[in-house]
Amino acid sequence: MALRKILCDNHPALRSPAQEVKKINSAVLRLIDDMVETMQEAEGVGLAANQVGVSKRILVASDGGEQVYELINPCCEKREGEELGIEGCLSVPGSFGEVPRAVEIVVKALDRQGQTVTLHASGLLARVLQHEMDHLDGVLFTDKVLRMVDPEELKSEEKN
Repeated sequence: MALRKILCDNHPALRSPAQEVKKINSAVLRLIDDMVETMQEAEGVGLAANQVGVSKRILVASDGGEQVYELINPCCEKREGEELGIEGCLSVPGSFGEVPRAVEIVVKALDRQGQTVTLHASGLLARVLQHEMDHLDGVLFTDKVLRMVDPEELKSEEKN
C-alpha cells in the first residue's frame, strides 16, 4: 500500500466525471487499498478515486468508526428526507459549509470481489457517501453549499 497525493479544488480531475470500472483487477484492488490508507492518514471519512487523480468510479468511506466501506461503481437508488449539515473536504482544506443532503439513502455498488452490495445508510455515513458520489460526478461540496462556515465558528461550537 502507498499514500496517494490528494488533489486540491483547482485541479481539473476533480471536475470531470469518473469512468465506470469495467473489470476489477489487481490495479483496482491496489488503488482501493491505497485510498483507504490515504483517507486514514489524512484523518478523513471519505475519499473518491478522482481525488487522487484516478478517473474510476471508486470510493472509500467511513462512518467515523472502524468500519470502512469500499464501493465500486456506486449508485444511489433511493433518497429520503433532507437535512443541513456541515461538511469539509480533503480536496478543499480549511473550508467548511452547510450542505443539504438526504437523511437516508440506499446505495448499490460492487465490493472488491465484484459482488453486488446494497448499503442502507443514515447519519454521517449517508452524508459521506453522498459527498463522495458527488466527487465521482465532478461536483464539489462548495457547489452545493448554502453557507460557508468560518473554522473559528466550528471551534466555538465544539467547546459548547
